Amino acid sequence: MKKKGILLVAVVLLSAVSFARAQEGELSGTLDVTYLSSYIWRGFDYYADGHSAIQPSIDLDLYGTGFGVNVLWSRAIGDEFENAERISTTLYYANSINGTDYKVGWVYYGFPDEPRSGNMVATHPGAQAADMQEMFATLSWPDLCPAGVVPSYTVLAMWPSEGDSATRKNSGWAHIIGLNYDLTVEGFLPETPEQVLHLSAAAVYNDGVAPGVALNTAGTGSAIDHDWSHAVFGISTDFDLGNNLSLTPGIYYQSSWEDTVNTQDETWAGVSLKYKF
Repeated sequence: MKKKGILLVAVVLLSAVSFARAQEGELSGTLDVTYLSSYIWRGFDYYADGHSAIQPSIDLDLYGTGFGVNVLWSRAIGDEFENAERISTTLYYANSINGTDYKVGWVYYGFPDEPRSGNMVATHPGAQAADMQEMFATLSWPDLCPAGVVPSYTVLAMWPSEGDSATRKNSGWAHIIGLNYDLTVEGFLPETPEQVLHLSAAAVYNDGVAPGVALNTAGTGSAIDHDWSHAVFGISTDFDLGNNLSLTPGIYYQSSWEDTVNTQDETWAGVSLKYKF
């Protein structure tokens, strides 16, 4: 399965780059380093007891073709969570048609400190083959509501990369219904006449999805009740630092509804430093 996934990645990238060169576009992207006071992933308290995390990433726009690549490294700030260190690689295509923005993609979740196959588990006592894959599609309608509210819908399917994985029962679907609104207010700084606050809300129906390495959770997809699991509300804003740098602080609150995903509500903060090139 892993070899097939790598082959798929190569084919998609080569196709995208070939098409991109034909269009004579430019390669652009964003470097991002994000700090999170807690890493809450799709409702789960990913690092036990709300540990903070650091997440550097790079997002590449492949020559304006709509194809892109994102690589994100997530690591807890602490030494006891090495097995949950995760690198997610996303290949995606984004475009718009008839007033609908859409983004479709494939994600590979890799765990550097865990074996990648059942054969490796035998030589790593206590370890598990934890790598996961995902397919997703997101639709949004920026012009649907005159008031500026942007509704969106995401559907995703997630499954383990190895059939003999210890997390093979973590397979499932998830459905996310979201609302976003940009609120313009008076500027926070003297040199900024106005500030845009990004308001967001999302409700999630979990149909069996669980992390590849689940800490402080039920641990297996078979234990996840198929139900509306949680809702997340957020507010963030961007500060232009000049020289293509920006700083984005945010605060988020999760109302948890399903104990097999999370037994308590969550509140966390984050701040991202971004450089566009």
